[in-house]
Amino acid sequence: MSGATFHLGWFQAGFRAPAWGREWSGRSTRDWASGEWFVDLAKDLERGCFDFMLIEDSNYIPDDYGASHEASLKHGHRGPKHDPLALAAILSKSTSRIGIVPTVATTESTPFHLARTMSTLDHFSNGRIGWNIVTASNDRAAQNFGKDGQPQHDDRYDMADDFVAAVKALWGSWDEDAVVLDEETGVYIDASKVRTIDYRGSHFATRGPLNTLPSPQREPVLSQAGNSPRGQQFAADHAEIVLAGGSDPVSMKRLRDNVRAKAVEAGRDPDTVKVFFLIDPVLGETDAEAREKAKRIRDDNANDLEYVLSNWSSTTTTDLSAFDPDLPLPKDLTTNGHQSQLAGMVASGKSLRELVRDSFADEDNGFVGRPETVAARMQDAAELIGTDGFLLSTRMPTRRYVSEVVDGLIPALQRRGAVRTAYRHERFRDNLRDDLS
Repeated sequence: MSGATFHLGWFQAGFRAPAWGREWSGRSTRDWASGEWFVDLAKDLERGCFDFMLIEDSNYIPDDYGASHEASLKHGHRGPKHDPLALAAILSKSTSRIGIVPTVATTESTPFHLARTMSTLDHFSNGRIGWNIVTASNDRAAQNFGKDGQPQHDDRYDMADDFVAAVKALWGSWDEDAVVLDEETGVYIDASKVRTIDYRGSHFATRGPLNTLPSPQREPVLSQAGNSPRGQQFAADHAEIVLAGGSDPVSMKRLRDNVRAKAVEAGRDPDTVKVFFLIDPVLGETDAEAREKAKRIRDDNANDLEYVLSNWSSTTTTDLSAFDPDLPLPKDLTTNGHQSQLAGMVASGKSLRELVRDSFADEDNGFVGRPETVAARMQDAAELIGTDGFLLSTRMPTRRYVSEVVDGLIPALQRRGAVRTAYRHERFRDNLRDDLS
């Protein structure tokens, strides 16, 4: 069957309890902390030939909602949460083809430490590591790193530009053929092919050289999720994976076209900048069953505002408990947090209750139904938008849901020729750039 082809990624909302207090959560509330649940997840996704698994992260326990961290801890949103870099090491040794993409904020690390850690992980995985670049947005995270608060939104991206330039210089401080391993001459490394970089930017400085071996990919695959105008520019300048949201095909196509145009302006090949749109499929044995499931999810969450709004409060750095849930948000509401998220909420003209309901499993968004139905609609959407891939996610993943995707949706997509049936390369970047048509 002919039609659009596309890549697949999985968005995992942190190294934390994946499905707490929900049906079919099984042992996940107990075995997540050891990494066991995530090993099972990565193996299943690899069985489905996903390009990558991205692990979100944050380094704080929010208290934006109601000026307290009670709701966040009650629902397990951003605490407890473990370090995704440690999880990436475990996953890289438990899989053989899927890309592993931990998140690290440029405001919460140093270029040398990041460059060294990513190079090490790329060796662990034989060339399958990516770096999801975030700038962080919450003042509580900044305070955990000895700062009073976060810099302004666009300033954080200026810092991130500088950070990326520094780490790229460190990854380039060894020539490809610097490793000699010549036992006859007794030379392990050719010192003439390793150099200091003496990088001094506007925000970061590092002497170099990096003291790890050049990694299999030389550099990890770079991912970025900012959809604000400044975030799109950063993505066009640096990212190989751009994580994007959206509900209407016109705006989604416009975002992808804009990022690709900016990439060309930056002297990059736009085909190396892959835009993945986030979707949350709801699957059933019949379309009617899936629609009923979607309605139940929407109704349940619309009646449990605290669960969703406490999470949104931390990302938008806005106390959403202060607003009437049945009225639209004020038009002049702004943030130093996730600007595109809050701006979209305000522009919608919807009440908070409506926004919560409509953020979950809308049976009209095309991704609710039996596997064949959802697969067809994904392929149609990819054709219309021109997307490079879809990033699958669900707020409360269970082993049952993962099986519905990998054993139901993926075979349906494969039968349509929309996604790969086997990996053709060993390394992440090669699979990501693979032409699936």
